[in-house]
Amino acid sequence: MQLSDTLRRAFRREAEKLEGVDLEVYRQFDKDPLEPVIGLGPKDAPIGIFGRDPGRQEIKHGVPFIGSGGQKVRGPLFEALHGEPLPDFEASLEVGRHVFWANTVPYKPTGNKAWSMAVKKRFQPLMAELLITHWHGRTLITLGREAFLWFGINQPKEVRQALEAFWKREDRFESVHSTPLTLESGEQAIFDLAPLPHPSPLNQTWYKRFPGLFDARLTELNVVGRLLESQKV
Repeated sequence: MQLSDTLRRAFRREAEKLEGVDLEVYRQFDKDPLEPVIGLGPKDAPIGIFGRDPGRQEIKHGVPFIGSGGQKVRGPLFEALHGEPLPDFEASLEVGRHVFWANTVPYKPTGNKAWSMAVKKRFQPLMAELLITHWHGRTLITLGREAFLWFGINQPKEVRQALEAFWKREDRFESVHSTPLTLESGEQAIFDLAPLPHPSPLNQTWYKRFPGLFDARLTELNVVGRLLESQKV
């Protein structure tokens, strides 16, 4: 699936005014800092992965979730689908082609620091449009607190409160939260969010537990069955 020309131009216009982009990394890999890094996958991909923002390897390859953290997702996904460990980098790229990938802001920030709320609010309408109109799936595994709570940005107070309350639950990484996402036009979709901690080695509290939690999500959401079924269509 390709990003529509209209939405792509809209991302590039916003990026022209975006301060804090890691221009050095874009220059190092001869990449356009206005081009969003989004891994759309098939329009009918039954499962999506939603994270915070791309890192160094994502800019190098122009693909989200391909660095060390992303491999913590792509590796188990490959093993679940094929019954054997991920053999190489190319295989991690290939397995990702069947999944929808997106971030709160599709540009790399300097120092990998989280984008400010002001920046996330600016890009939220575009990312929300992407999720609702460019993708038919409605089940998302979100990685980290910021990716999960993003679904409350520019949304009614009760939606934000429900998300915040869910995040405080001890069973948040085993449960699913359904939340509406409404565009400025009034168009709306309901997304089933299956949150997980961010798979970063800096996240000492959850890093070692992430593989088990992710495997459990794959089972609970029947990811393999749904992916295989979608590939038959």
